[in-house]
Amino acid sequence: MSEVFKGSFTQQEPIPEDAIAAAVAVMRHGRLHRYNTADAEVSETALLEQEFAASVGAKYCLAVASGGYAIATALRAVGIGHGDRVLSNAFTLAPVPGAIAAVGAVPVLVEVTDKLVIDLDDLATKLDKAKVLLLSHMRGHICDMDALMALCDAAGVTVIEDCAHTMGAAWRSTPSGRHGAVGCYSCQTYKHVNAGEGGLLVTDDPAIAARAILLSGSYMLFDRHLASPPAAAFEKLKYETPNISGRMDNLRAAILRPQLRALDSQVARWNERYHTLEKGVQHTPGLTIVERDPNEHFVGSSFQFLLRQWTTAKVHDVLSRCKKRGVELKWFGAAVPSGYTSKYDSWRYADLTALPKSDQILAGLVDMRVPLTFSIDDCSLIARIIREEVSSVFQQS
Repeated sequence: MSEVFKGSFTQQEPIPEDAIAAAVAVMRHGRLHRYNTADAEVSETALLEQEFAASVGAKYCLAVASGGYAIATALRAVGIGHGDRVLSNAFTLAPVPGAIAAVGAVPVLVEVTDKLVIDLDDLATKLDKAKVLLLSHMRGHICDMDALMALCDAAGVTVIEDCAHTMGAAWRSTPSGRHGAVGCYSCQTYKHVNAGEGGLLVTDDPAIAARAILLSGSYMLFDRHLASPPAAAFEKLKYETPNISGRMDNLRAAILRPQLRALDSQVARWNERYHTLEKGVQHTPGLTIVERDPNEHFVGSSFQFLLRQWTTAKVHDVLSRCKKRGVELKWFGAAVPSGYTSKYDSWRYADLTALPKSDQILAGLVDMRVPLTFSIDDCSLIARIIREEVSSVFQQS
């Protein structure tokens, strides 16, 4: 009888006990708003910002309501507005181009490679089309950041990094989010720290940081931030920067601070599961493993593989067979959006031009979440199921 996996692909680990205790303490005193503090008290949110900035080596950090809000705030803070064009890679999730559209700008999409990173050759041909690149490290895949920054710096293009899937990751020894002018992170349930929703923004630029803090809804309470620029940075900006409230609250910050301290150990656990899956599907007929650059220290919180030049019917067959055995796979080549998954040509608000290279890659791209509730044995079982079903369908070719 065929093996069946009985776990859940959406079940996260419980919130750690020290995070629960910290959240209960906030609820007991009732001061959930980040600026509602007792005398001499520093808010949980301000402490989280200070601790996260230190963890990635940034001067400034802002905690906000979501990763998408962090990206939109970063775009506004670097000067993007209505009608501007912003470059971004075609393989990402809808909140990334959505953040561009939210500020009235137009996404201009760049091809991706079979390593699932932005195509630097295509980017080079489009750098004259925009003054900002919103780079998505989609599903934790990091491109050659040295080469990318050299291209963008030479063209005078500002880089904002979407690090929703790379908190805890690095290129060479530089943390993800620290190559560009701004790094944006997500604290949503399916990311690397779990507050349900939440976002973080880091930068070394005092003007960008000041604008972001004002945009987030600081009113004139910006002096209550710890990881913020000096008061002089706000003096002119406070009169011309609109309040677009999207603050993080103390309850979520209290939940996140203990998780942040445990991030390195969590990354090691994710990568152990990722490598178990990778080893388990190696040499499967018809299946291509996505290569990782040795300079990339990634976080294996999801797993991807390619079914190159497979027909739509055969891809569907693999997905269906695996689902019957309890393995939930997502496909990025579908003609219509489904759940969290969508292909770039469904974002009708973008500047849609033909991206034949991306089309070919996405047509065979299969994706899977790797929650830490999976054991190593679970990952071995999942790999066996994928291997068996892909092999079976491939042999019918």
